[in-house]
Amino acid sequence: MITWMQRHKKWLVITIWISTIAFVGAGFVGWGSYEYGKQGGVVAVVGDREISVEEYNQEYSNLYGQYSRMFGAMFNKELAEQLKLKDVAYRQVLQKNLVLSYADSLGLDVTNEDIAKELVKYDAFLKDGKFDKETYIKVLAQNKMTPKIFEDSLKRNILLQKVQGLFELNPNAVEVENLSKLLFIEDDISIKILNSSDVKIDVKQDELKKYWEETKNNYMSEVSYDLELKEIPLIPANSTEDDIKAHYEKFKIDYKHEDGKIKSLEEARVQIIKDLDEKFTKTEALKVYLKVKKDEEKFEAKVSYKESALPYSNENNTKILETKEGEVIKPFFENNKYMIVKLSKKNLSQPLTFEQAIPLVTKDYEKVIKAKKLDELANAQLKDFKGTEISGISRESVNKISGLEKKEASKFLNELFSSVSKEGIVKLDDKVVLYRINNSKFGEYNKTKDDSVKKTIIQLQEEELMTNLMKKLENSFDIKSSVQEKE
Repeated sequence: MITWMQRHKKWLVITIWISTIAFVGAGFVGWGSYEYGKQGGVVAVVGDREISVEEYNQEYSNLYGQYSRMFGAMFNKELAEQLKLKDVAYRQVLQKNLVLSYADSLGLDVTNEDIAKELVKYDAFLKDGKFDKETYIKVLAQNKMTPKIFEDSLKRNILLQKVQGLFELNPNAVEVENLSKLLFIEDDISIKILNSSDVKIDVKQDELKKYWEETKNNYMSEVSYDLELKEIPLIPANSTEDDIKAHYEKFKIDYKHEDGKIKSLEEARVQIIKDLDEKFTKTEALKVYLKVKKDEEKFEAKVSYKESALPYSNENNTKILETKEGEVIKPFFENNKYMIVKLSKKNLSQPLTFEQAIPLVTKDYEKVIKAKKLDELANAQLKDFKGTEISGISRESVNKISGLEKKEASKFLNELFSSVSKEGIVKLDDKVVLYRINNSKFGEYNKTKDDSVKKTIIQLQEEELMTNLMKKLENSFDIKSSVQEKE
């Protein structure tokens, strides 16, 4: 993932036309910000435009949010540091202000009417379907933002949209047809698929141990937790009929049939009694919890679990994971009983010994050696291999390549049509595909594909246009920076 993101940093910078501040674009979801100096400071001046700390922080937050939305939980602050997102955000905000300075030089402006039209587009600012100033100010305050900062950001984005409007692209029919034929070019090819099972290896103990010594930090023990436990089984509350009726009247909406209809008292009676028992037991469990914390009552059992083997619900397991050593967790309900748990010790991950790691090391080492042998075999056979001939292969021919799964075929075809070589090798996990292109011809024009082809043309032209525009603007406007970027 880190490699992919490093390759695509420039792509994110090039496509900077419009990117509203993160909490607006994400429906008021904060991604955090990078604190640069004092609030109200200036980090750079582009032409006559000052770039404030707030503007820079918004850019960083927005960029961080883009990666977070793309990669979810895999993305974190450590990866952001590795990718130098602070520097990327800084270059990006400089580029945007170059475009804004260009807009200033053209005499473009944003009116109060322009801003008003944008404000009414955000549901968060509406009350009874209409823009409400009090709601607007309150929502911004909840997100630690003033109307001035928000409207300044909105104004910048509106101005960027106006500049973008000057460069709107609309490929003509001839361009679309010609690129369509090129994109959907067809090849007649010969292929040979080599599998890791085609190579034999003999793993020696000394080689295995040497590999382990070089990679031992990859083989760590799982974190485990030493716990002390006390269980409080469900205690009958001996609820009276009045108790049952009162509970039903108060919480009847919680007792429904699958079709959503509320159950009658009699239909819900068994569950109500159980819920009342659980409520009563919780009260008793809290009394025991306080005694245990004061050491007036002892735990009944000691256990140790690996993190992946914690036996409780996700919610309750999380409580254990987030607890500090020596702390006692408030009673939680699990399997018709309340559990009181003390985290005695968290055993951190440690490097496994060679003997402990042998199964994992052997599997990984065999994979590495087989991949190496498979490469050698592929290179030895490439020049004169005799394989299966397939005619009329296009980028969409995932079902025409026997011996490959759809994902494998898709990757192979992508590399095949991205290559400039007549023959080559494509690596696919535990497989290698040798290919030779015997003949190529332009694809048949298909009008139903015009929309996707048109989008491709616009993207390519916009990237080229933006790159050239940036070069011109960098030579046209002075940039005074207070930030030193790291290489």
